[in-house]
Amino acid sequence: MPYVVPTTRRRPDPMPMMVPTRWVKFVVAIFLLPVCIILTQTFFTSFARAALTQRLWAAEEFWFFSLGVVLWLIAFFGLPRPIILYVFGHELTHALWVWLMGGRVSRIRVSRDGGHIIASRTNFWIALAPYFFPLYSILAILAYGALTLVFNMQPHGRWLYAIIGVTWAFHFTFTLWMIPKKQSDLIDHGTFFSLVVIYLMNVLLLSVLLVIASPQITFASFGADVGKNISNFSHWVFAMIDKFKRGAHPIN
Repeated sequence: MPYVVPTTRRRPDPMPMMVPTRWVKFVVAIFLLPVCIILTQTFFTSFARAALTQRLWAAEEFWFFSLGVVLWLIAFFGLPRPIILYVFGHELTHALWVWLMGGRVSRIRVSRDGGHIIASRTNFWIALAPYFFPLYSILAILAYGALTLVFNMQPHGRWLYAIIGVTWAFHFTFTLWMIPKKQSDLIDHGTFFSLVVIYLMNVLLLSVLLVIASPQITFASFGADVGKNISNFSHWVFAMIDKFKRGAHPIN
C-alpha cells in the first residue's frame, strides 16, 4: 500500500564520499538485533511466569482476549477477507503519523487494489507505522475511555479485551499477509531494516499489553527482567569473545 510524497525541489546530487542511507540503516538494524533478542526473551519468560505461577490463563481478561483472537482467526481463514477495511486503516495510519510529525496530508486514496496518500513529508516511521501500530485496537481503547466519562463501563470491561483481541489479531494477520508482497513501504527504507523495526515495535507492543493485562506484572518488574537479560546477554557476548581470542591465540 504505497504512499506518495510530492516535492517541487530536485534532490541534491549526493556528495562523492556520502555513505548511502540504506547502508547506515542496515548497520543500525544489525545493532538492533540484540535488542530484539533481549526483549523477546523477556516477553516470553514474563508470559510463562505469569501463565504458570501467577495463573494469568485463569484471568477473565486473558480468556476474552483469546476469544477475540480465535474469532478473528476463524474469520480470516474461513471468510472473505475485508481487504478494503485493512487498506483504509493502513493509509489512515500513514496519514496519522504524518500529522503526528508535523506534516500535511492533501489526499488519501483507498480501493481494494491498494491505496496511497499524498503528504508533505515522509520518514521510516511514517512508512512502517501500519505494520506496528494497530490502529483499530487504539481506536477501541480510546472509544472505551471516552465512554467511561459518560457511562459506568466497568461491567463491560471484558468486552474491551475481546475487541482488542479481534483488532490486534486483525493487525497481526494482515501484517504477516502483506509483508511478503514486496511492499514499497519496506523496500524504500531497506527490507532488512524495515523488518527489524517492525518486529521490535510489535514485540514492544505485546510486552505493554502483557503488563496491562496481568496484575502480577508491572512495568518496573518487566524493566528489571530486561536489565537482567541485558546482563546475561552481555556476559554471553564477552564469554564468546574470550573464547574466540583463546582459540585464535592458543596457550602453549
